[in-house]
Amino acid sequence: MTKVLITGCGTGFGHEVAMRLAEKGFDVIAAVEIWAQVQTLKQQAAQRDVQLQVEKLDVTDEGDRRKALTWDVEVLVNNAGVGEGGSTLDIPALNIRREFEVNVTGPLLLTQGIAKQMVKRGKGRIVWVSSREGLNVNPFTGIYAASKHAIEAIAETMAMELQEFGVEVATINPGPFLTGFNDRMFQTWQSWADDPSERLFDYSKLAFPRAQFDPEPVYATMTAVAAGDVDTYRNLEPKQMIDETKRLQQAPWDRKTTDGLGTRPGQLQASYDMEPETPIAV
Repeated sequence: MTKVLITGCGTGFGHEVAMRLAEKGFDVIAAVEIWAQVQTLKQQAAQRDVQLQVEKLDVTDEGDRRKALTWDVEVLVNNAGVGEGGSTLDIPALNIRREFEVNVTGPLLLTQGIAKQMVKRGKGRIVWVSSREGLNVNPFTGIYAASKHAIEAIAETMAMELQEFGVEVATINPGPFLTGFNDRMFQTWQSWADDPSERLFDYSKLAFPRAQFDPEPVYATMTAVAAGDVDTYRNLEPKQMIDETKRLQQAPWDRKTTDGLGTRPGQLQASYDMEPETPIAV
């Protein structure tokens, strides 16, 4: 059986994809950030009648990363990540650093060791769970988006560097899905160690600025990419957002620095108008 390591399996995409890959017959190592999540995930797997090897793996912990090198991983799914909501001008330094340690530095260091093992075998697959915000941005998610833009650069470069060694690289780019992740990003300000009077915005009045989709398409696509059933490099879900994403990528080429100066952008106003956990109208 092919051995798959998925990080960040305590909740969300990683949790469900670990279950589905195990159901497909893969030997799944489901990694969680803290020890308290280990037994919970084991019980949830038993309820689904699937077999998981559940491991504590904090990607920022050097000891945990070293431990992962003993698992003979053939497919690595870099799914672990955190989201920090707030203006790029308000988020405190500690929170900025944590965003990049968890989303970029830790996963990259984990991947370095595992990828070199794949090179020695002459095969392997690395899947980076990026985001649509690795390609676009939204107000108040700029630091999170910056970490995912970094992942895009790393993954695309890595794909070139590993090509001659027979190791595949792919990305997953989820848009706004209703898993709770996006809404939690807009609660992190409550624990900031800063002076609230110095903030540009009152975060008690703001929410994630977009209605959100049912996550099923991401579960299906992420499972298929990890399993090797889909071989496209970039995999954005939902697919109905692909044209919008490409259009927004093009937009900065035509933007003037004075466009709308002195007014609030509609995208930013949406954070004031949106209710948390708003689903897409079907």
